[in-house]
Amino acid sequence: MKLTQTVKVKNSLGLHIRPATAIVKLLQNTSSKVFFSFKDMTVNAKSIMSLLILSAQKNASIEITVEGKDASRIMEQLSEGFETKFGER
Repeated sequence: MKLTQTVKVKNSLGLHIRPATAIVKLLQNTSSKVFFSFKDMTVNAKSIMSLLILSAQKNASIEITVEGKDASRIMEQLSEGFETKFGER
């Protein structure tokens, strides 16, 4: 299964080290392939350095693509994470 969804970065500092770490931890035991696209760049979302290279600021729109057998669960968790700023206040 392949799913695509666009989310908005709500963290005041953008997609920085804390939310990037939360994303990588969330994805570490999954078999699906997960990619984030921002502007003209697409990166592997399981790599913290790749996520930081995106330099996505607050209110940036990121396209998430998840491909694999657990795609719907992963997409739901990522959507919830972006919505709740990955636990940041």
